[in-house]
Amino acid sequence: MTSTRDASSQLNLDEAGGLRADAVLARLESSATGLSSDDVHVRLTKVGPNILSARKVHASMVLVRQLRNPLMLLLLGAALLSGVTGGGTNAIIIAAIVALSVGLGFFNEYAAELAMTALRSKISQKAQVRRDGHVVEVSVTQLVPGDIVMLRIGAIVPADVRLLEVNELECDEAILTGESVPVIKSSEPAVEPTKGLTSCAFMGTLVHEGSGVGVVVATGQRTAFGHIAAGLSEQQARTSFEVGLSRFSRFLFLVASALTGFVFVMNIALSRPLLEALLFSLAIAVGIAPEMMPAIVTISLASGSRALAAKKVLVKRLIAIEDLGNIEILFTDKTGTLTEGAIEFEQSLDEHGEHSDRPLLLGLVCNESSRGDNGPVGGNALDQALLGSSAAHEDAALAHAAASYTRRALMPFDHERQRASVVVDDPAGGLLLVTKGSPESVLDHCTNVSKSARITLGGLFADGERVVAVATRVITTSAPSTSDEAELHFEGFLTFADRVKSDVSSSIEKLEQLGVEVKIITGDNGVVATKVCTLIGLASKGLLNGTDLVALSDDELARAIEHTTVFSRITPDQKSRIIKLARHMGKDVAYLGDGVNDAVALHHADVGISVDSGTDVAKDAADVVLLDKDLGVLAEGVMEGRRIFSNTMKYVLMATSSNFGNMFSAAGASVFLPFLPMLPSQILLNNLLYDAGQLVIPSDRVDAESLARPAAWDMKFIRHFMSIFGPISSLFDFLTFWVMLQVLHANHVEFRTGWFVESIATQTLIVFIIRTRRVPFFRSRPSRAMAIVPTSAALVGAVLPYTPLAHVLGFTPLPAIFFLWLTGMVVVYLLLVETAKVRFYRSIRLKVTAHPLSTSQRHERRVRRRASRFIHIEPPHQKRPNRG
Repeated sequence: MTSTRDASSQLNLDEAGGLRADAVLARLESSATGLSSDDVHVRLTKVGPNILSARKVHASMVLVRQLRNPLMLLLLGAALLSGVTGGGTNAIIIAAIVALSVGLGFFNEYAAELAMTALRSKISQKAQVRRDGHVVEVSVTQLVPGDIVMLRIGAIVPADVRLLEVNELECDEAILTGESVPVIKSSEPAVEPTKGLTSCAFMGTLVHEGSGVGVVVATGQRTAFGHIAAGLSEQQARTSFEVGLSRFSRFLFLVASALTGFVFVMNIALSRPLLEALLFSLAIAVGIAPEMMPAIVTISLASGSRALAAKKVLVKRLIAIEDLGNIEILFTDKTGTLTEGAIEFEQSLDEHGEHSDRPLLLGLVCNESSRGDNGPVGGNALDQALLGSSAAHEDAALAHAAASYTRRALMPFDHERQRASVVVDDPAGGLLLVTKGSPESVLDHCTNVSKSARITLGGLFADGERVVAVATRVITTSAPSTSDEAELHFEGFLTFADRVKSDVSSSIEKLEQLGVEVKIITGDNGVVATKVCTLIGLASKGLLNGTDLVALSDDELARAIEHTTVFSRITPDQKSRIIKLARHMGKDVAYLGDGVNDAVALHHADVGISVDSGTDVAKDAADVVLLDKDLGVLAEGVMEGRRIFSNTMKYVLMATSSNFGNMFSAAGASVFLPFLPMLPSQILLNNLLYDAGQLVIPSDRVDAESLARPAAWDMKFIRHFMSIFGPISSLFDFLTFWVMLQVLHANHVEFRTGWFVESIATQTLIVFIIRTRRVPFFRSRPSRAMAIVPTSAALVGAVLPYTPLAHVLGFTPLPAIFFLWLTGMVVVYLLLVETAKVRFYRSIRLKVTAHPLSTSQRHERRVRRRASRFIHIEPPHQKRPNRG
């Protein structure tokens, strides 16, 4: 069928929620079997793709970001005015240096943006839909009104949907309403839509429980979530790292504003020309401003994502690299992470621990898997291991006996009951209920459990075996309910093995050395999980069972989390509760899971981590996907995040020490000298060379001790650092002034040249001391680029006075005696800073203090993070999607 409706075919959600399902389908000219491919194409052309926005890296956008520095624009305006009023040469020099500075930042940031976009464009969100009578998987961007979509636990609802079928469906709508309690959904029309659309599921909300089928009513910006997301900027949700960057930038801006105003007023008071005073003041402000910060962060993220990709860690949300570095607690499943994940059936035992075929026979009868061409399919890993075992294949009599039971009904396994049951025709006559599940759950519903059976079970758990109990009951109905799983007859145990990974101990040790506490959340028995901890060398501080967890209040559970290593027999809801409470305690939390039932917990963690072999819904929910299910590569990700933070802090400390000190010196000297200590163009050239030297900071090595613990912004520490090292730089500058004026008797041109050479040398070379806490500083080896580029910047500054550009820039060749004095003073300055560094770090106790986000900031961050799933990232040089 081809639709004749236009873009207005998207219904109002309130209207759709109050209509019967068949009426909604009729209004959308759709059916329960879905749309045809031709119909989808027509509708997609008319209404456009299902996205909130489309992003593409444009060179012009990056250039605008470089030019929107108001200080830079003011400086260009003043230079233009200077040129008009007769200072043409000076204006050209200033404009050229500003252009070089902008170009330096532009080319580096643009290249990094292209690299990040290329990585992000490979990530796509998928949805299951019915089209042409078949269930297919398509990109969420291709959904149109009238599409029939499947919703499953842990999935993000891909559009505004009117529900047609529900199976115990509940949706977490906190992203829209702020309410933490999931909303129970129904396929029946909402009686009073204004009081809640229970018959609809909203784009961006989370399927918390159950499953459903619905028809798409609205897509993209026409959805309820689209209206909310449209009110936010398109930038990624701000992390505490970004908040720290913003606060630091504001701090320097205030300092620069105060200093610039002071310099301008004082120079006017000293009767200096207005334009000269303005240019000098603005040059001082530009020198203080951290204009290279965006480029350094962008380059760091791009290089970090490439480095992690090479180590088989795919980062879907780039800011998650920084979040990885902040991880304090890692919650992880046991199976496949700490163990091989290759579950093998081992034994079929009676209550005394002796071999018996009866439990195996009943386990094959109560099995949710089926035989496929390439082995068992469907069901859980234990069912597949049982059906695929050599015992099930090679014992013809056993296989024949299992086939003689005809199934009448199935009650699937769920995490609340921790059991599965079938009703079958018993070859001996009548109907038989066969129940299989966790031993604790099954034995509690049996009437014939002997002391011997419990002793046998305890021994199996102590040996680290995974155990399933089997029980039966004669029944009279072929339509059972969970209440029939009572007064069962215990039949025996089935045991399974899942070997511990050989390298997991070293991975756990590496994470612990990084200050990451590993905790296990498992649906398995606590004794078995504790045994695994012993085998891998993970010290267990305590065990908490899911049944005991239910009785704890949030405050009690929060306290218990601190002293618990193993959480056993945990349901998906309990996983999410544990993770949310750990975050509420102020901890940065990661969760590693790969199953459908892990998806909700992955959404609630600061960093959700899945694996390439995991379910699609888990990978869709995750921020990071491990191509190898190895905690060792996760440790690499943690270190990469910390390396980025550490290198960013190097730039920050540089900006608050020698760079700030030199600009403060220039401002102070302009007050008592009869001439400007440096021309505005010379200050800008100094700043350009300094910035060029700092652009390689993202490639620098980081000391092992700096990677050992999570770190966060501490403005008190930064201000304290600035108050010590800034004045040292300024005092040394004033000493240099005295030497040049009183000892070397420099004229004003020699003075400017000498201080320029000394200033660029101290500003750039001090990075080798500040980049490490080690003493002496050469015990920490910088990267090759870090060793070469800042040194080269200092050499360029020293050579410039001897080039043909010297006269144009206001320099003059310096006598040899000047260089001897200046070289000696630079060496003394570096020794002084090294000594001050030792005393500084001895005198303070650095606090790793995060800046907690407010409730509204956290909610905005969640909305932006969820919205990012519906932002189309276009690879470079591709056309935007057709919007009709």
